[in-house]
Amino acid sequence: MILIMSDWREIFGDGIAVSLGISDVLFRREDTVSNIYLVEAGAVTLERSLSDGSSLTLKRAEAGALLAEASLFAKHYHCDAVANEPSHLLMLPKTTILERLEKFPASALALLAGTSKEVQRLRARVEILRLKRVADRLDAWLEFFDPPKKGEWVSVAEAIGVTPPALYRELARRREAT
Repeated sequence: MILIMSDWREIFGDGIAVSLGISDVLFRREDTVSNIYLVEAGAVTLERSLSDGSSLTLKRAEAGALLAEASLFAKHYHCDAVANEPSHLLMLPKTTILERLEKFPASALALLAGTSKEVQRLRARVEILRLKRVADRLDAWLEFFDPPKKGEWVSVAEAIGVTPPALYRELARRREAT
């Protein structure tokens, strides 16, 4: 996601393998940050539990994505990391990652560029979530992002903060209007 897999392989070459099953927790909010992870296969979601019992998805990291890069300069993780499917990761101590980024400036710059794109996506999402109507949220989302693949509209519902049935009703209205 931030770098291509081969670039991260340079840094994570001697990383420790970690395997997770569905719903396994890699770390919890407020755990001390000691490691950073590279997702090799599967998907891990960064989630924040809310007071009403629901959770907010902050990021879905898939194969090739760095997980918890925002924690490079934090003492504690700010969310939970939960496997969405069987997943394989590589783990390195945070201190090792920081040392290696100093040795590989191109990787450090790529991390910065990827982080910048992530900030842009998050800013867009914040603006989308400020809109009141499902139709307006969907229009705004489609302005920023490509339509999802078949079967992935449920992730759009989550991204724009509506229930899947509400999104599907809006999609049906649009099909009927054309």
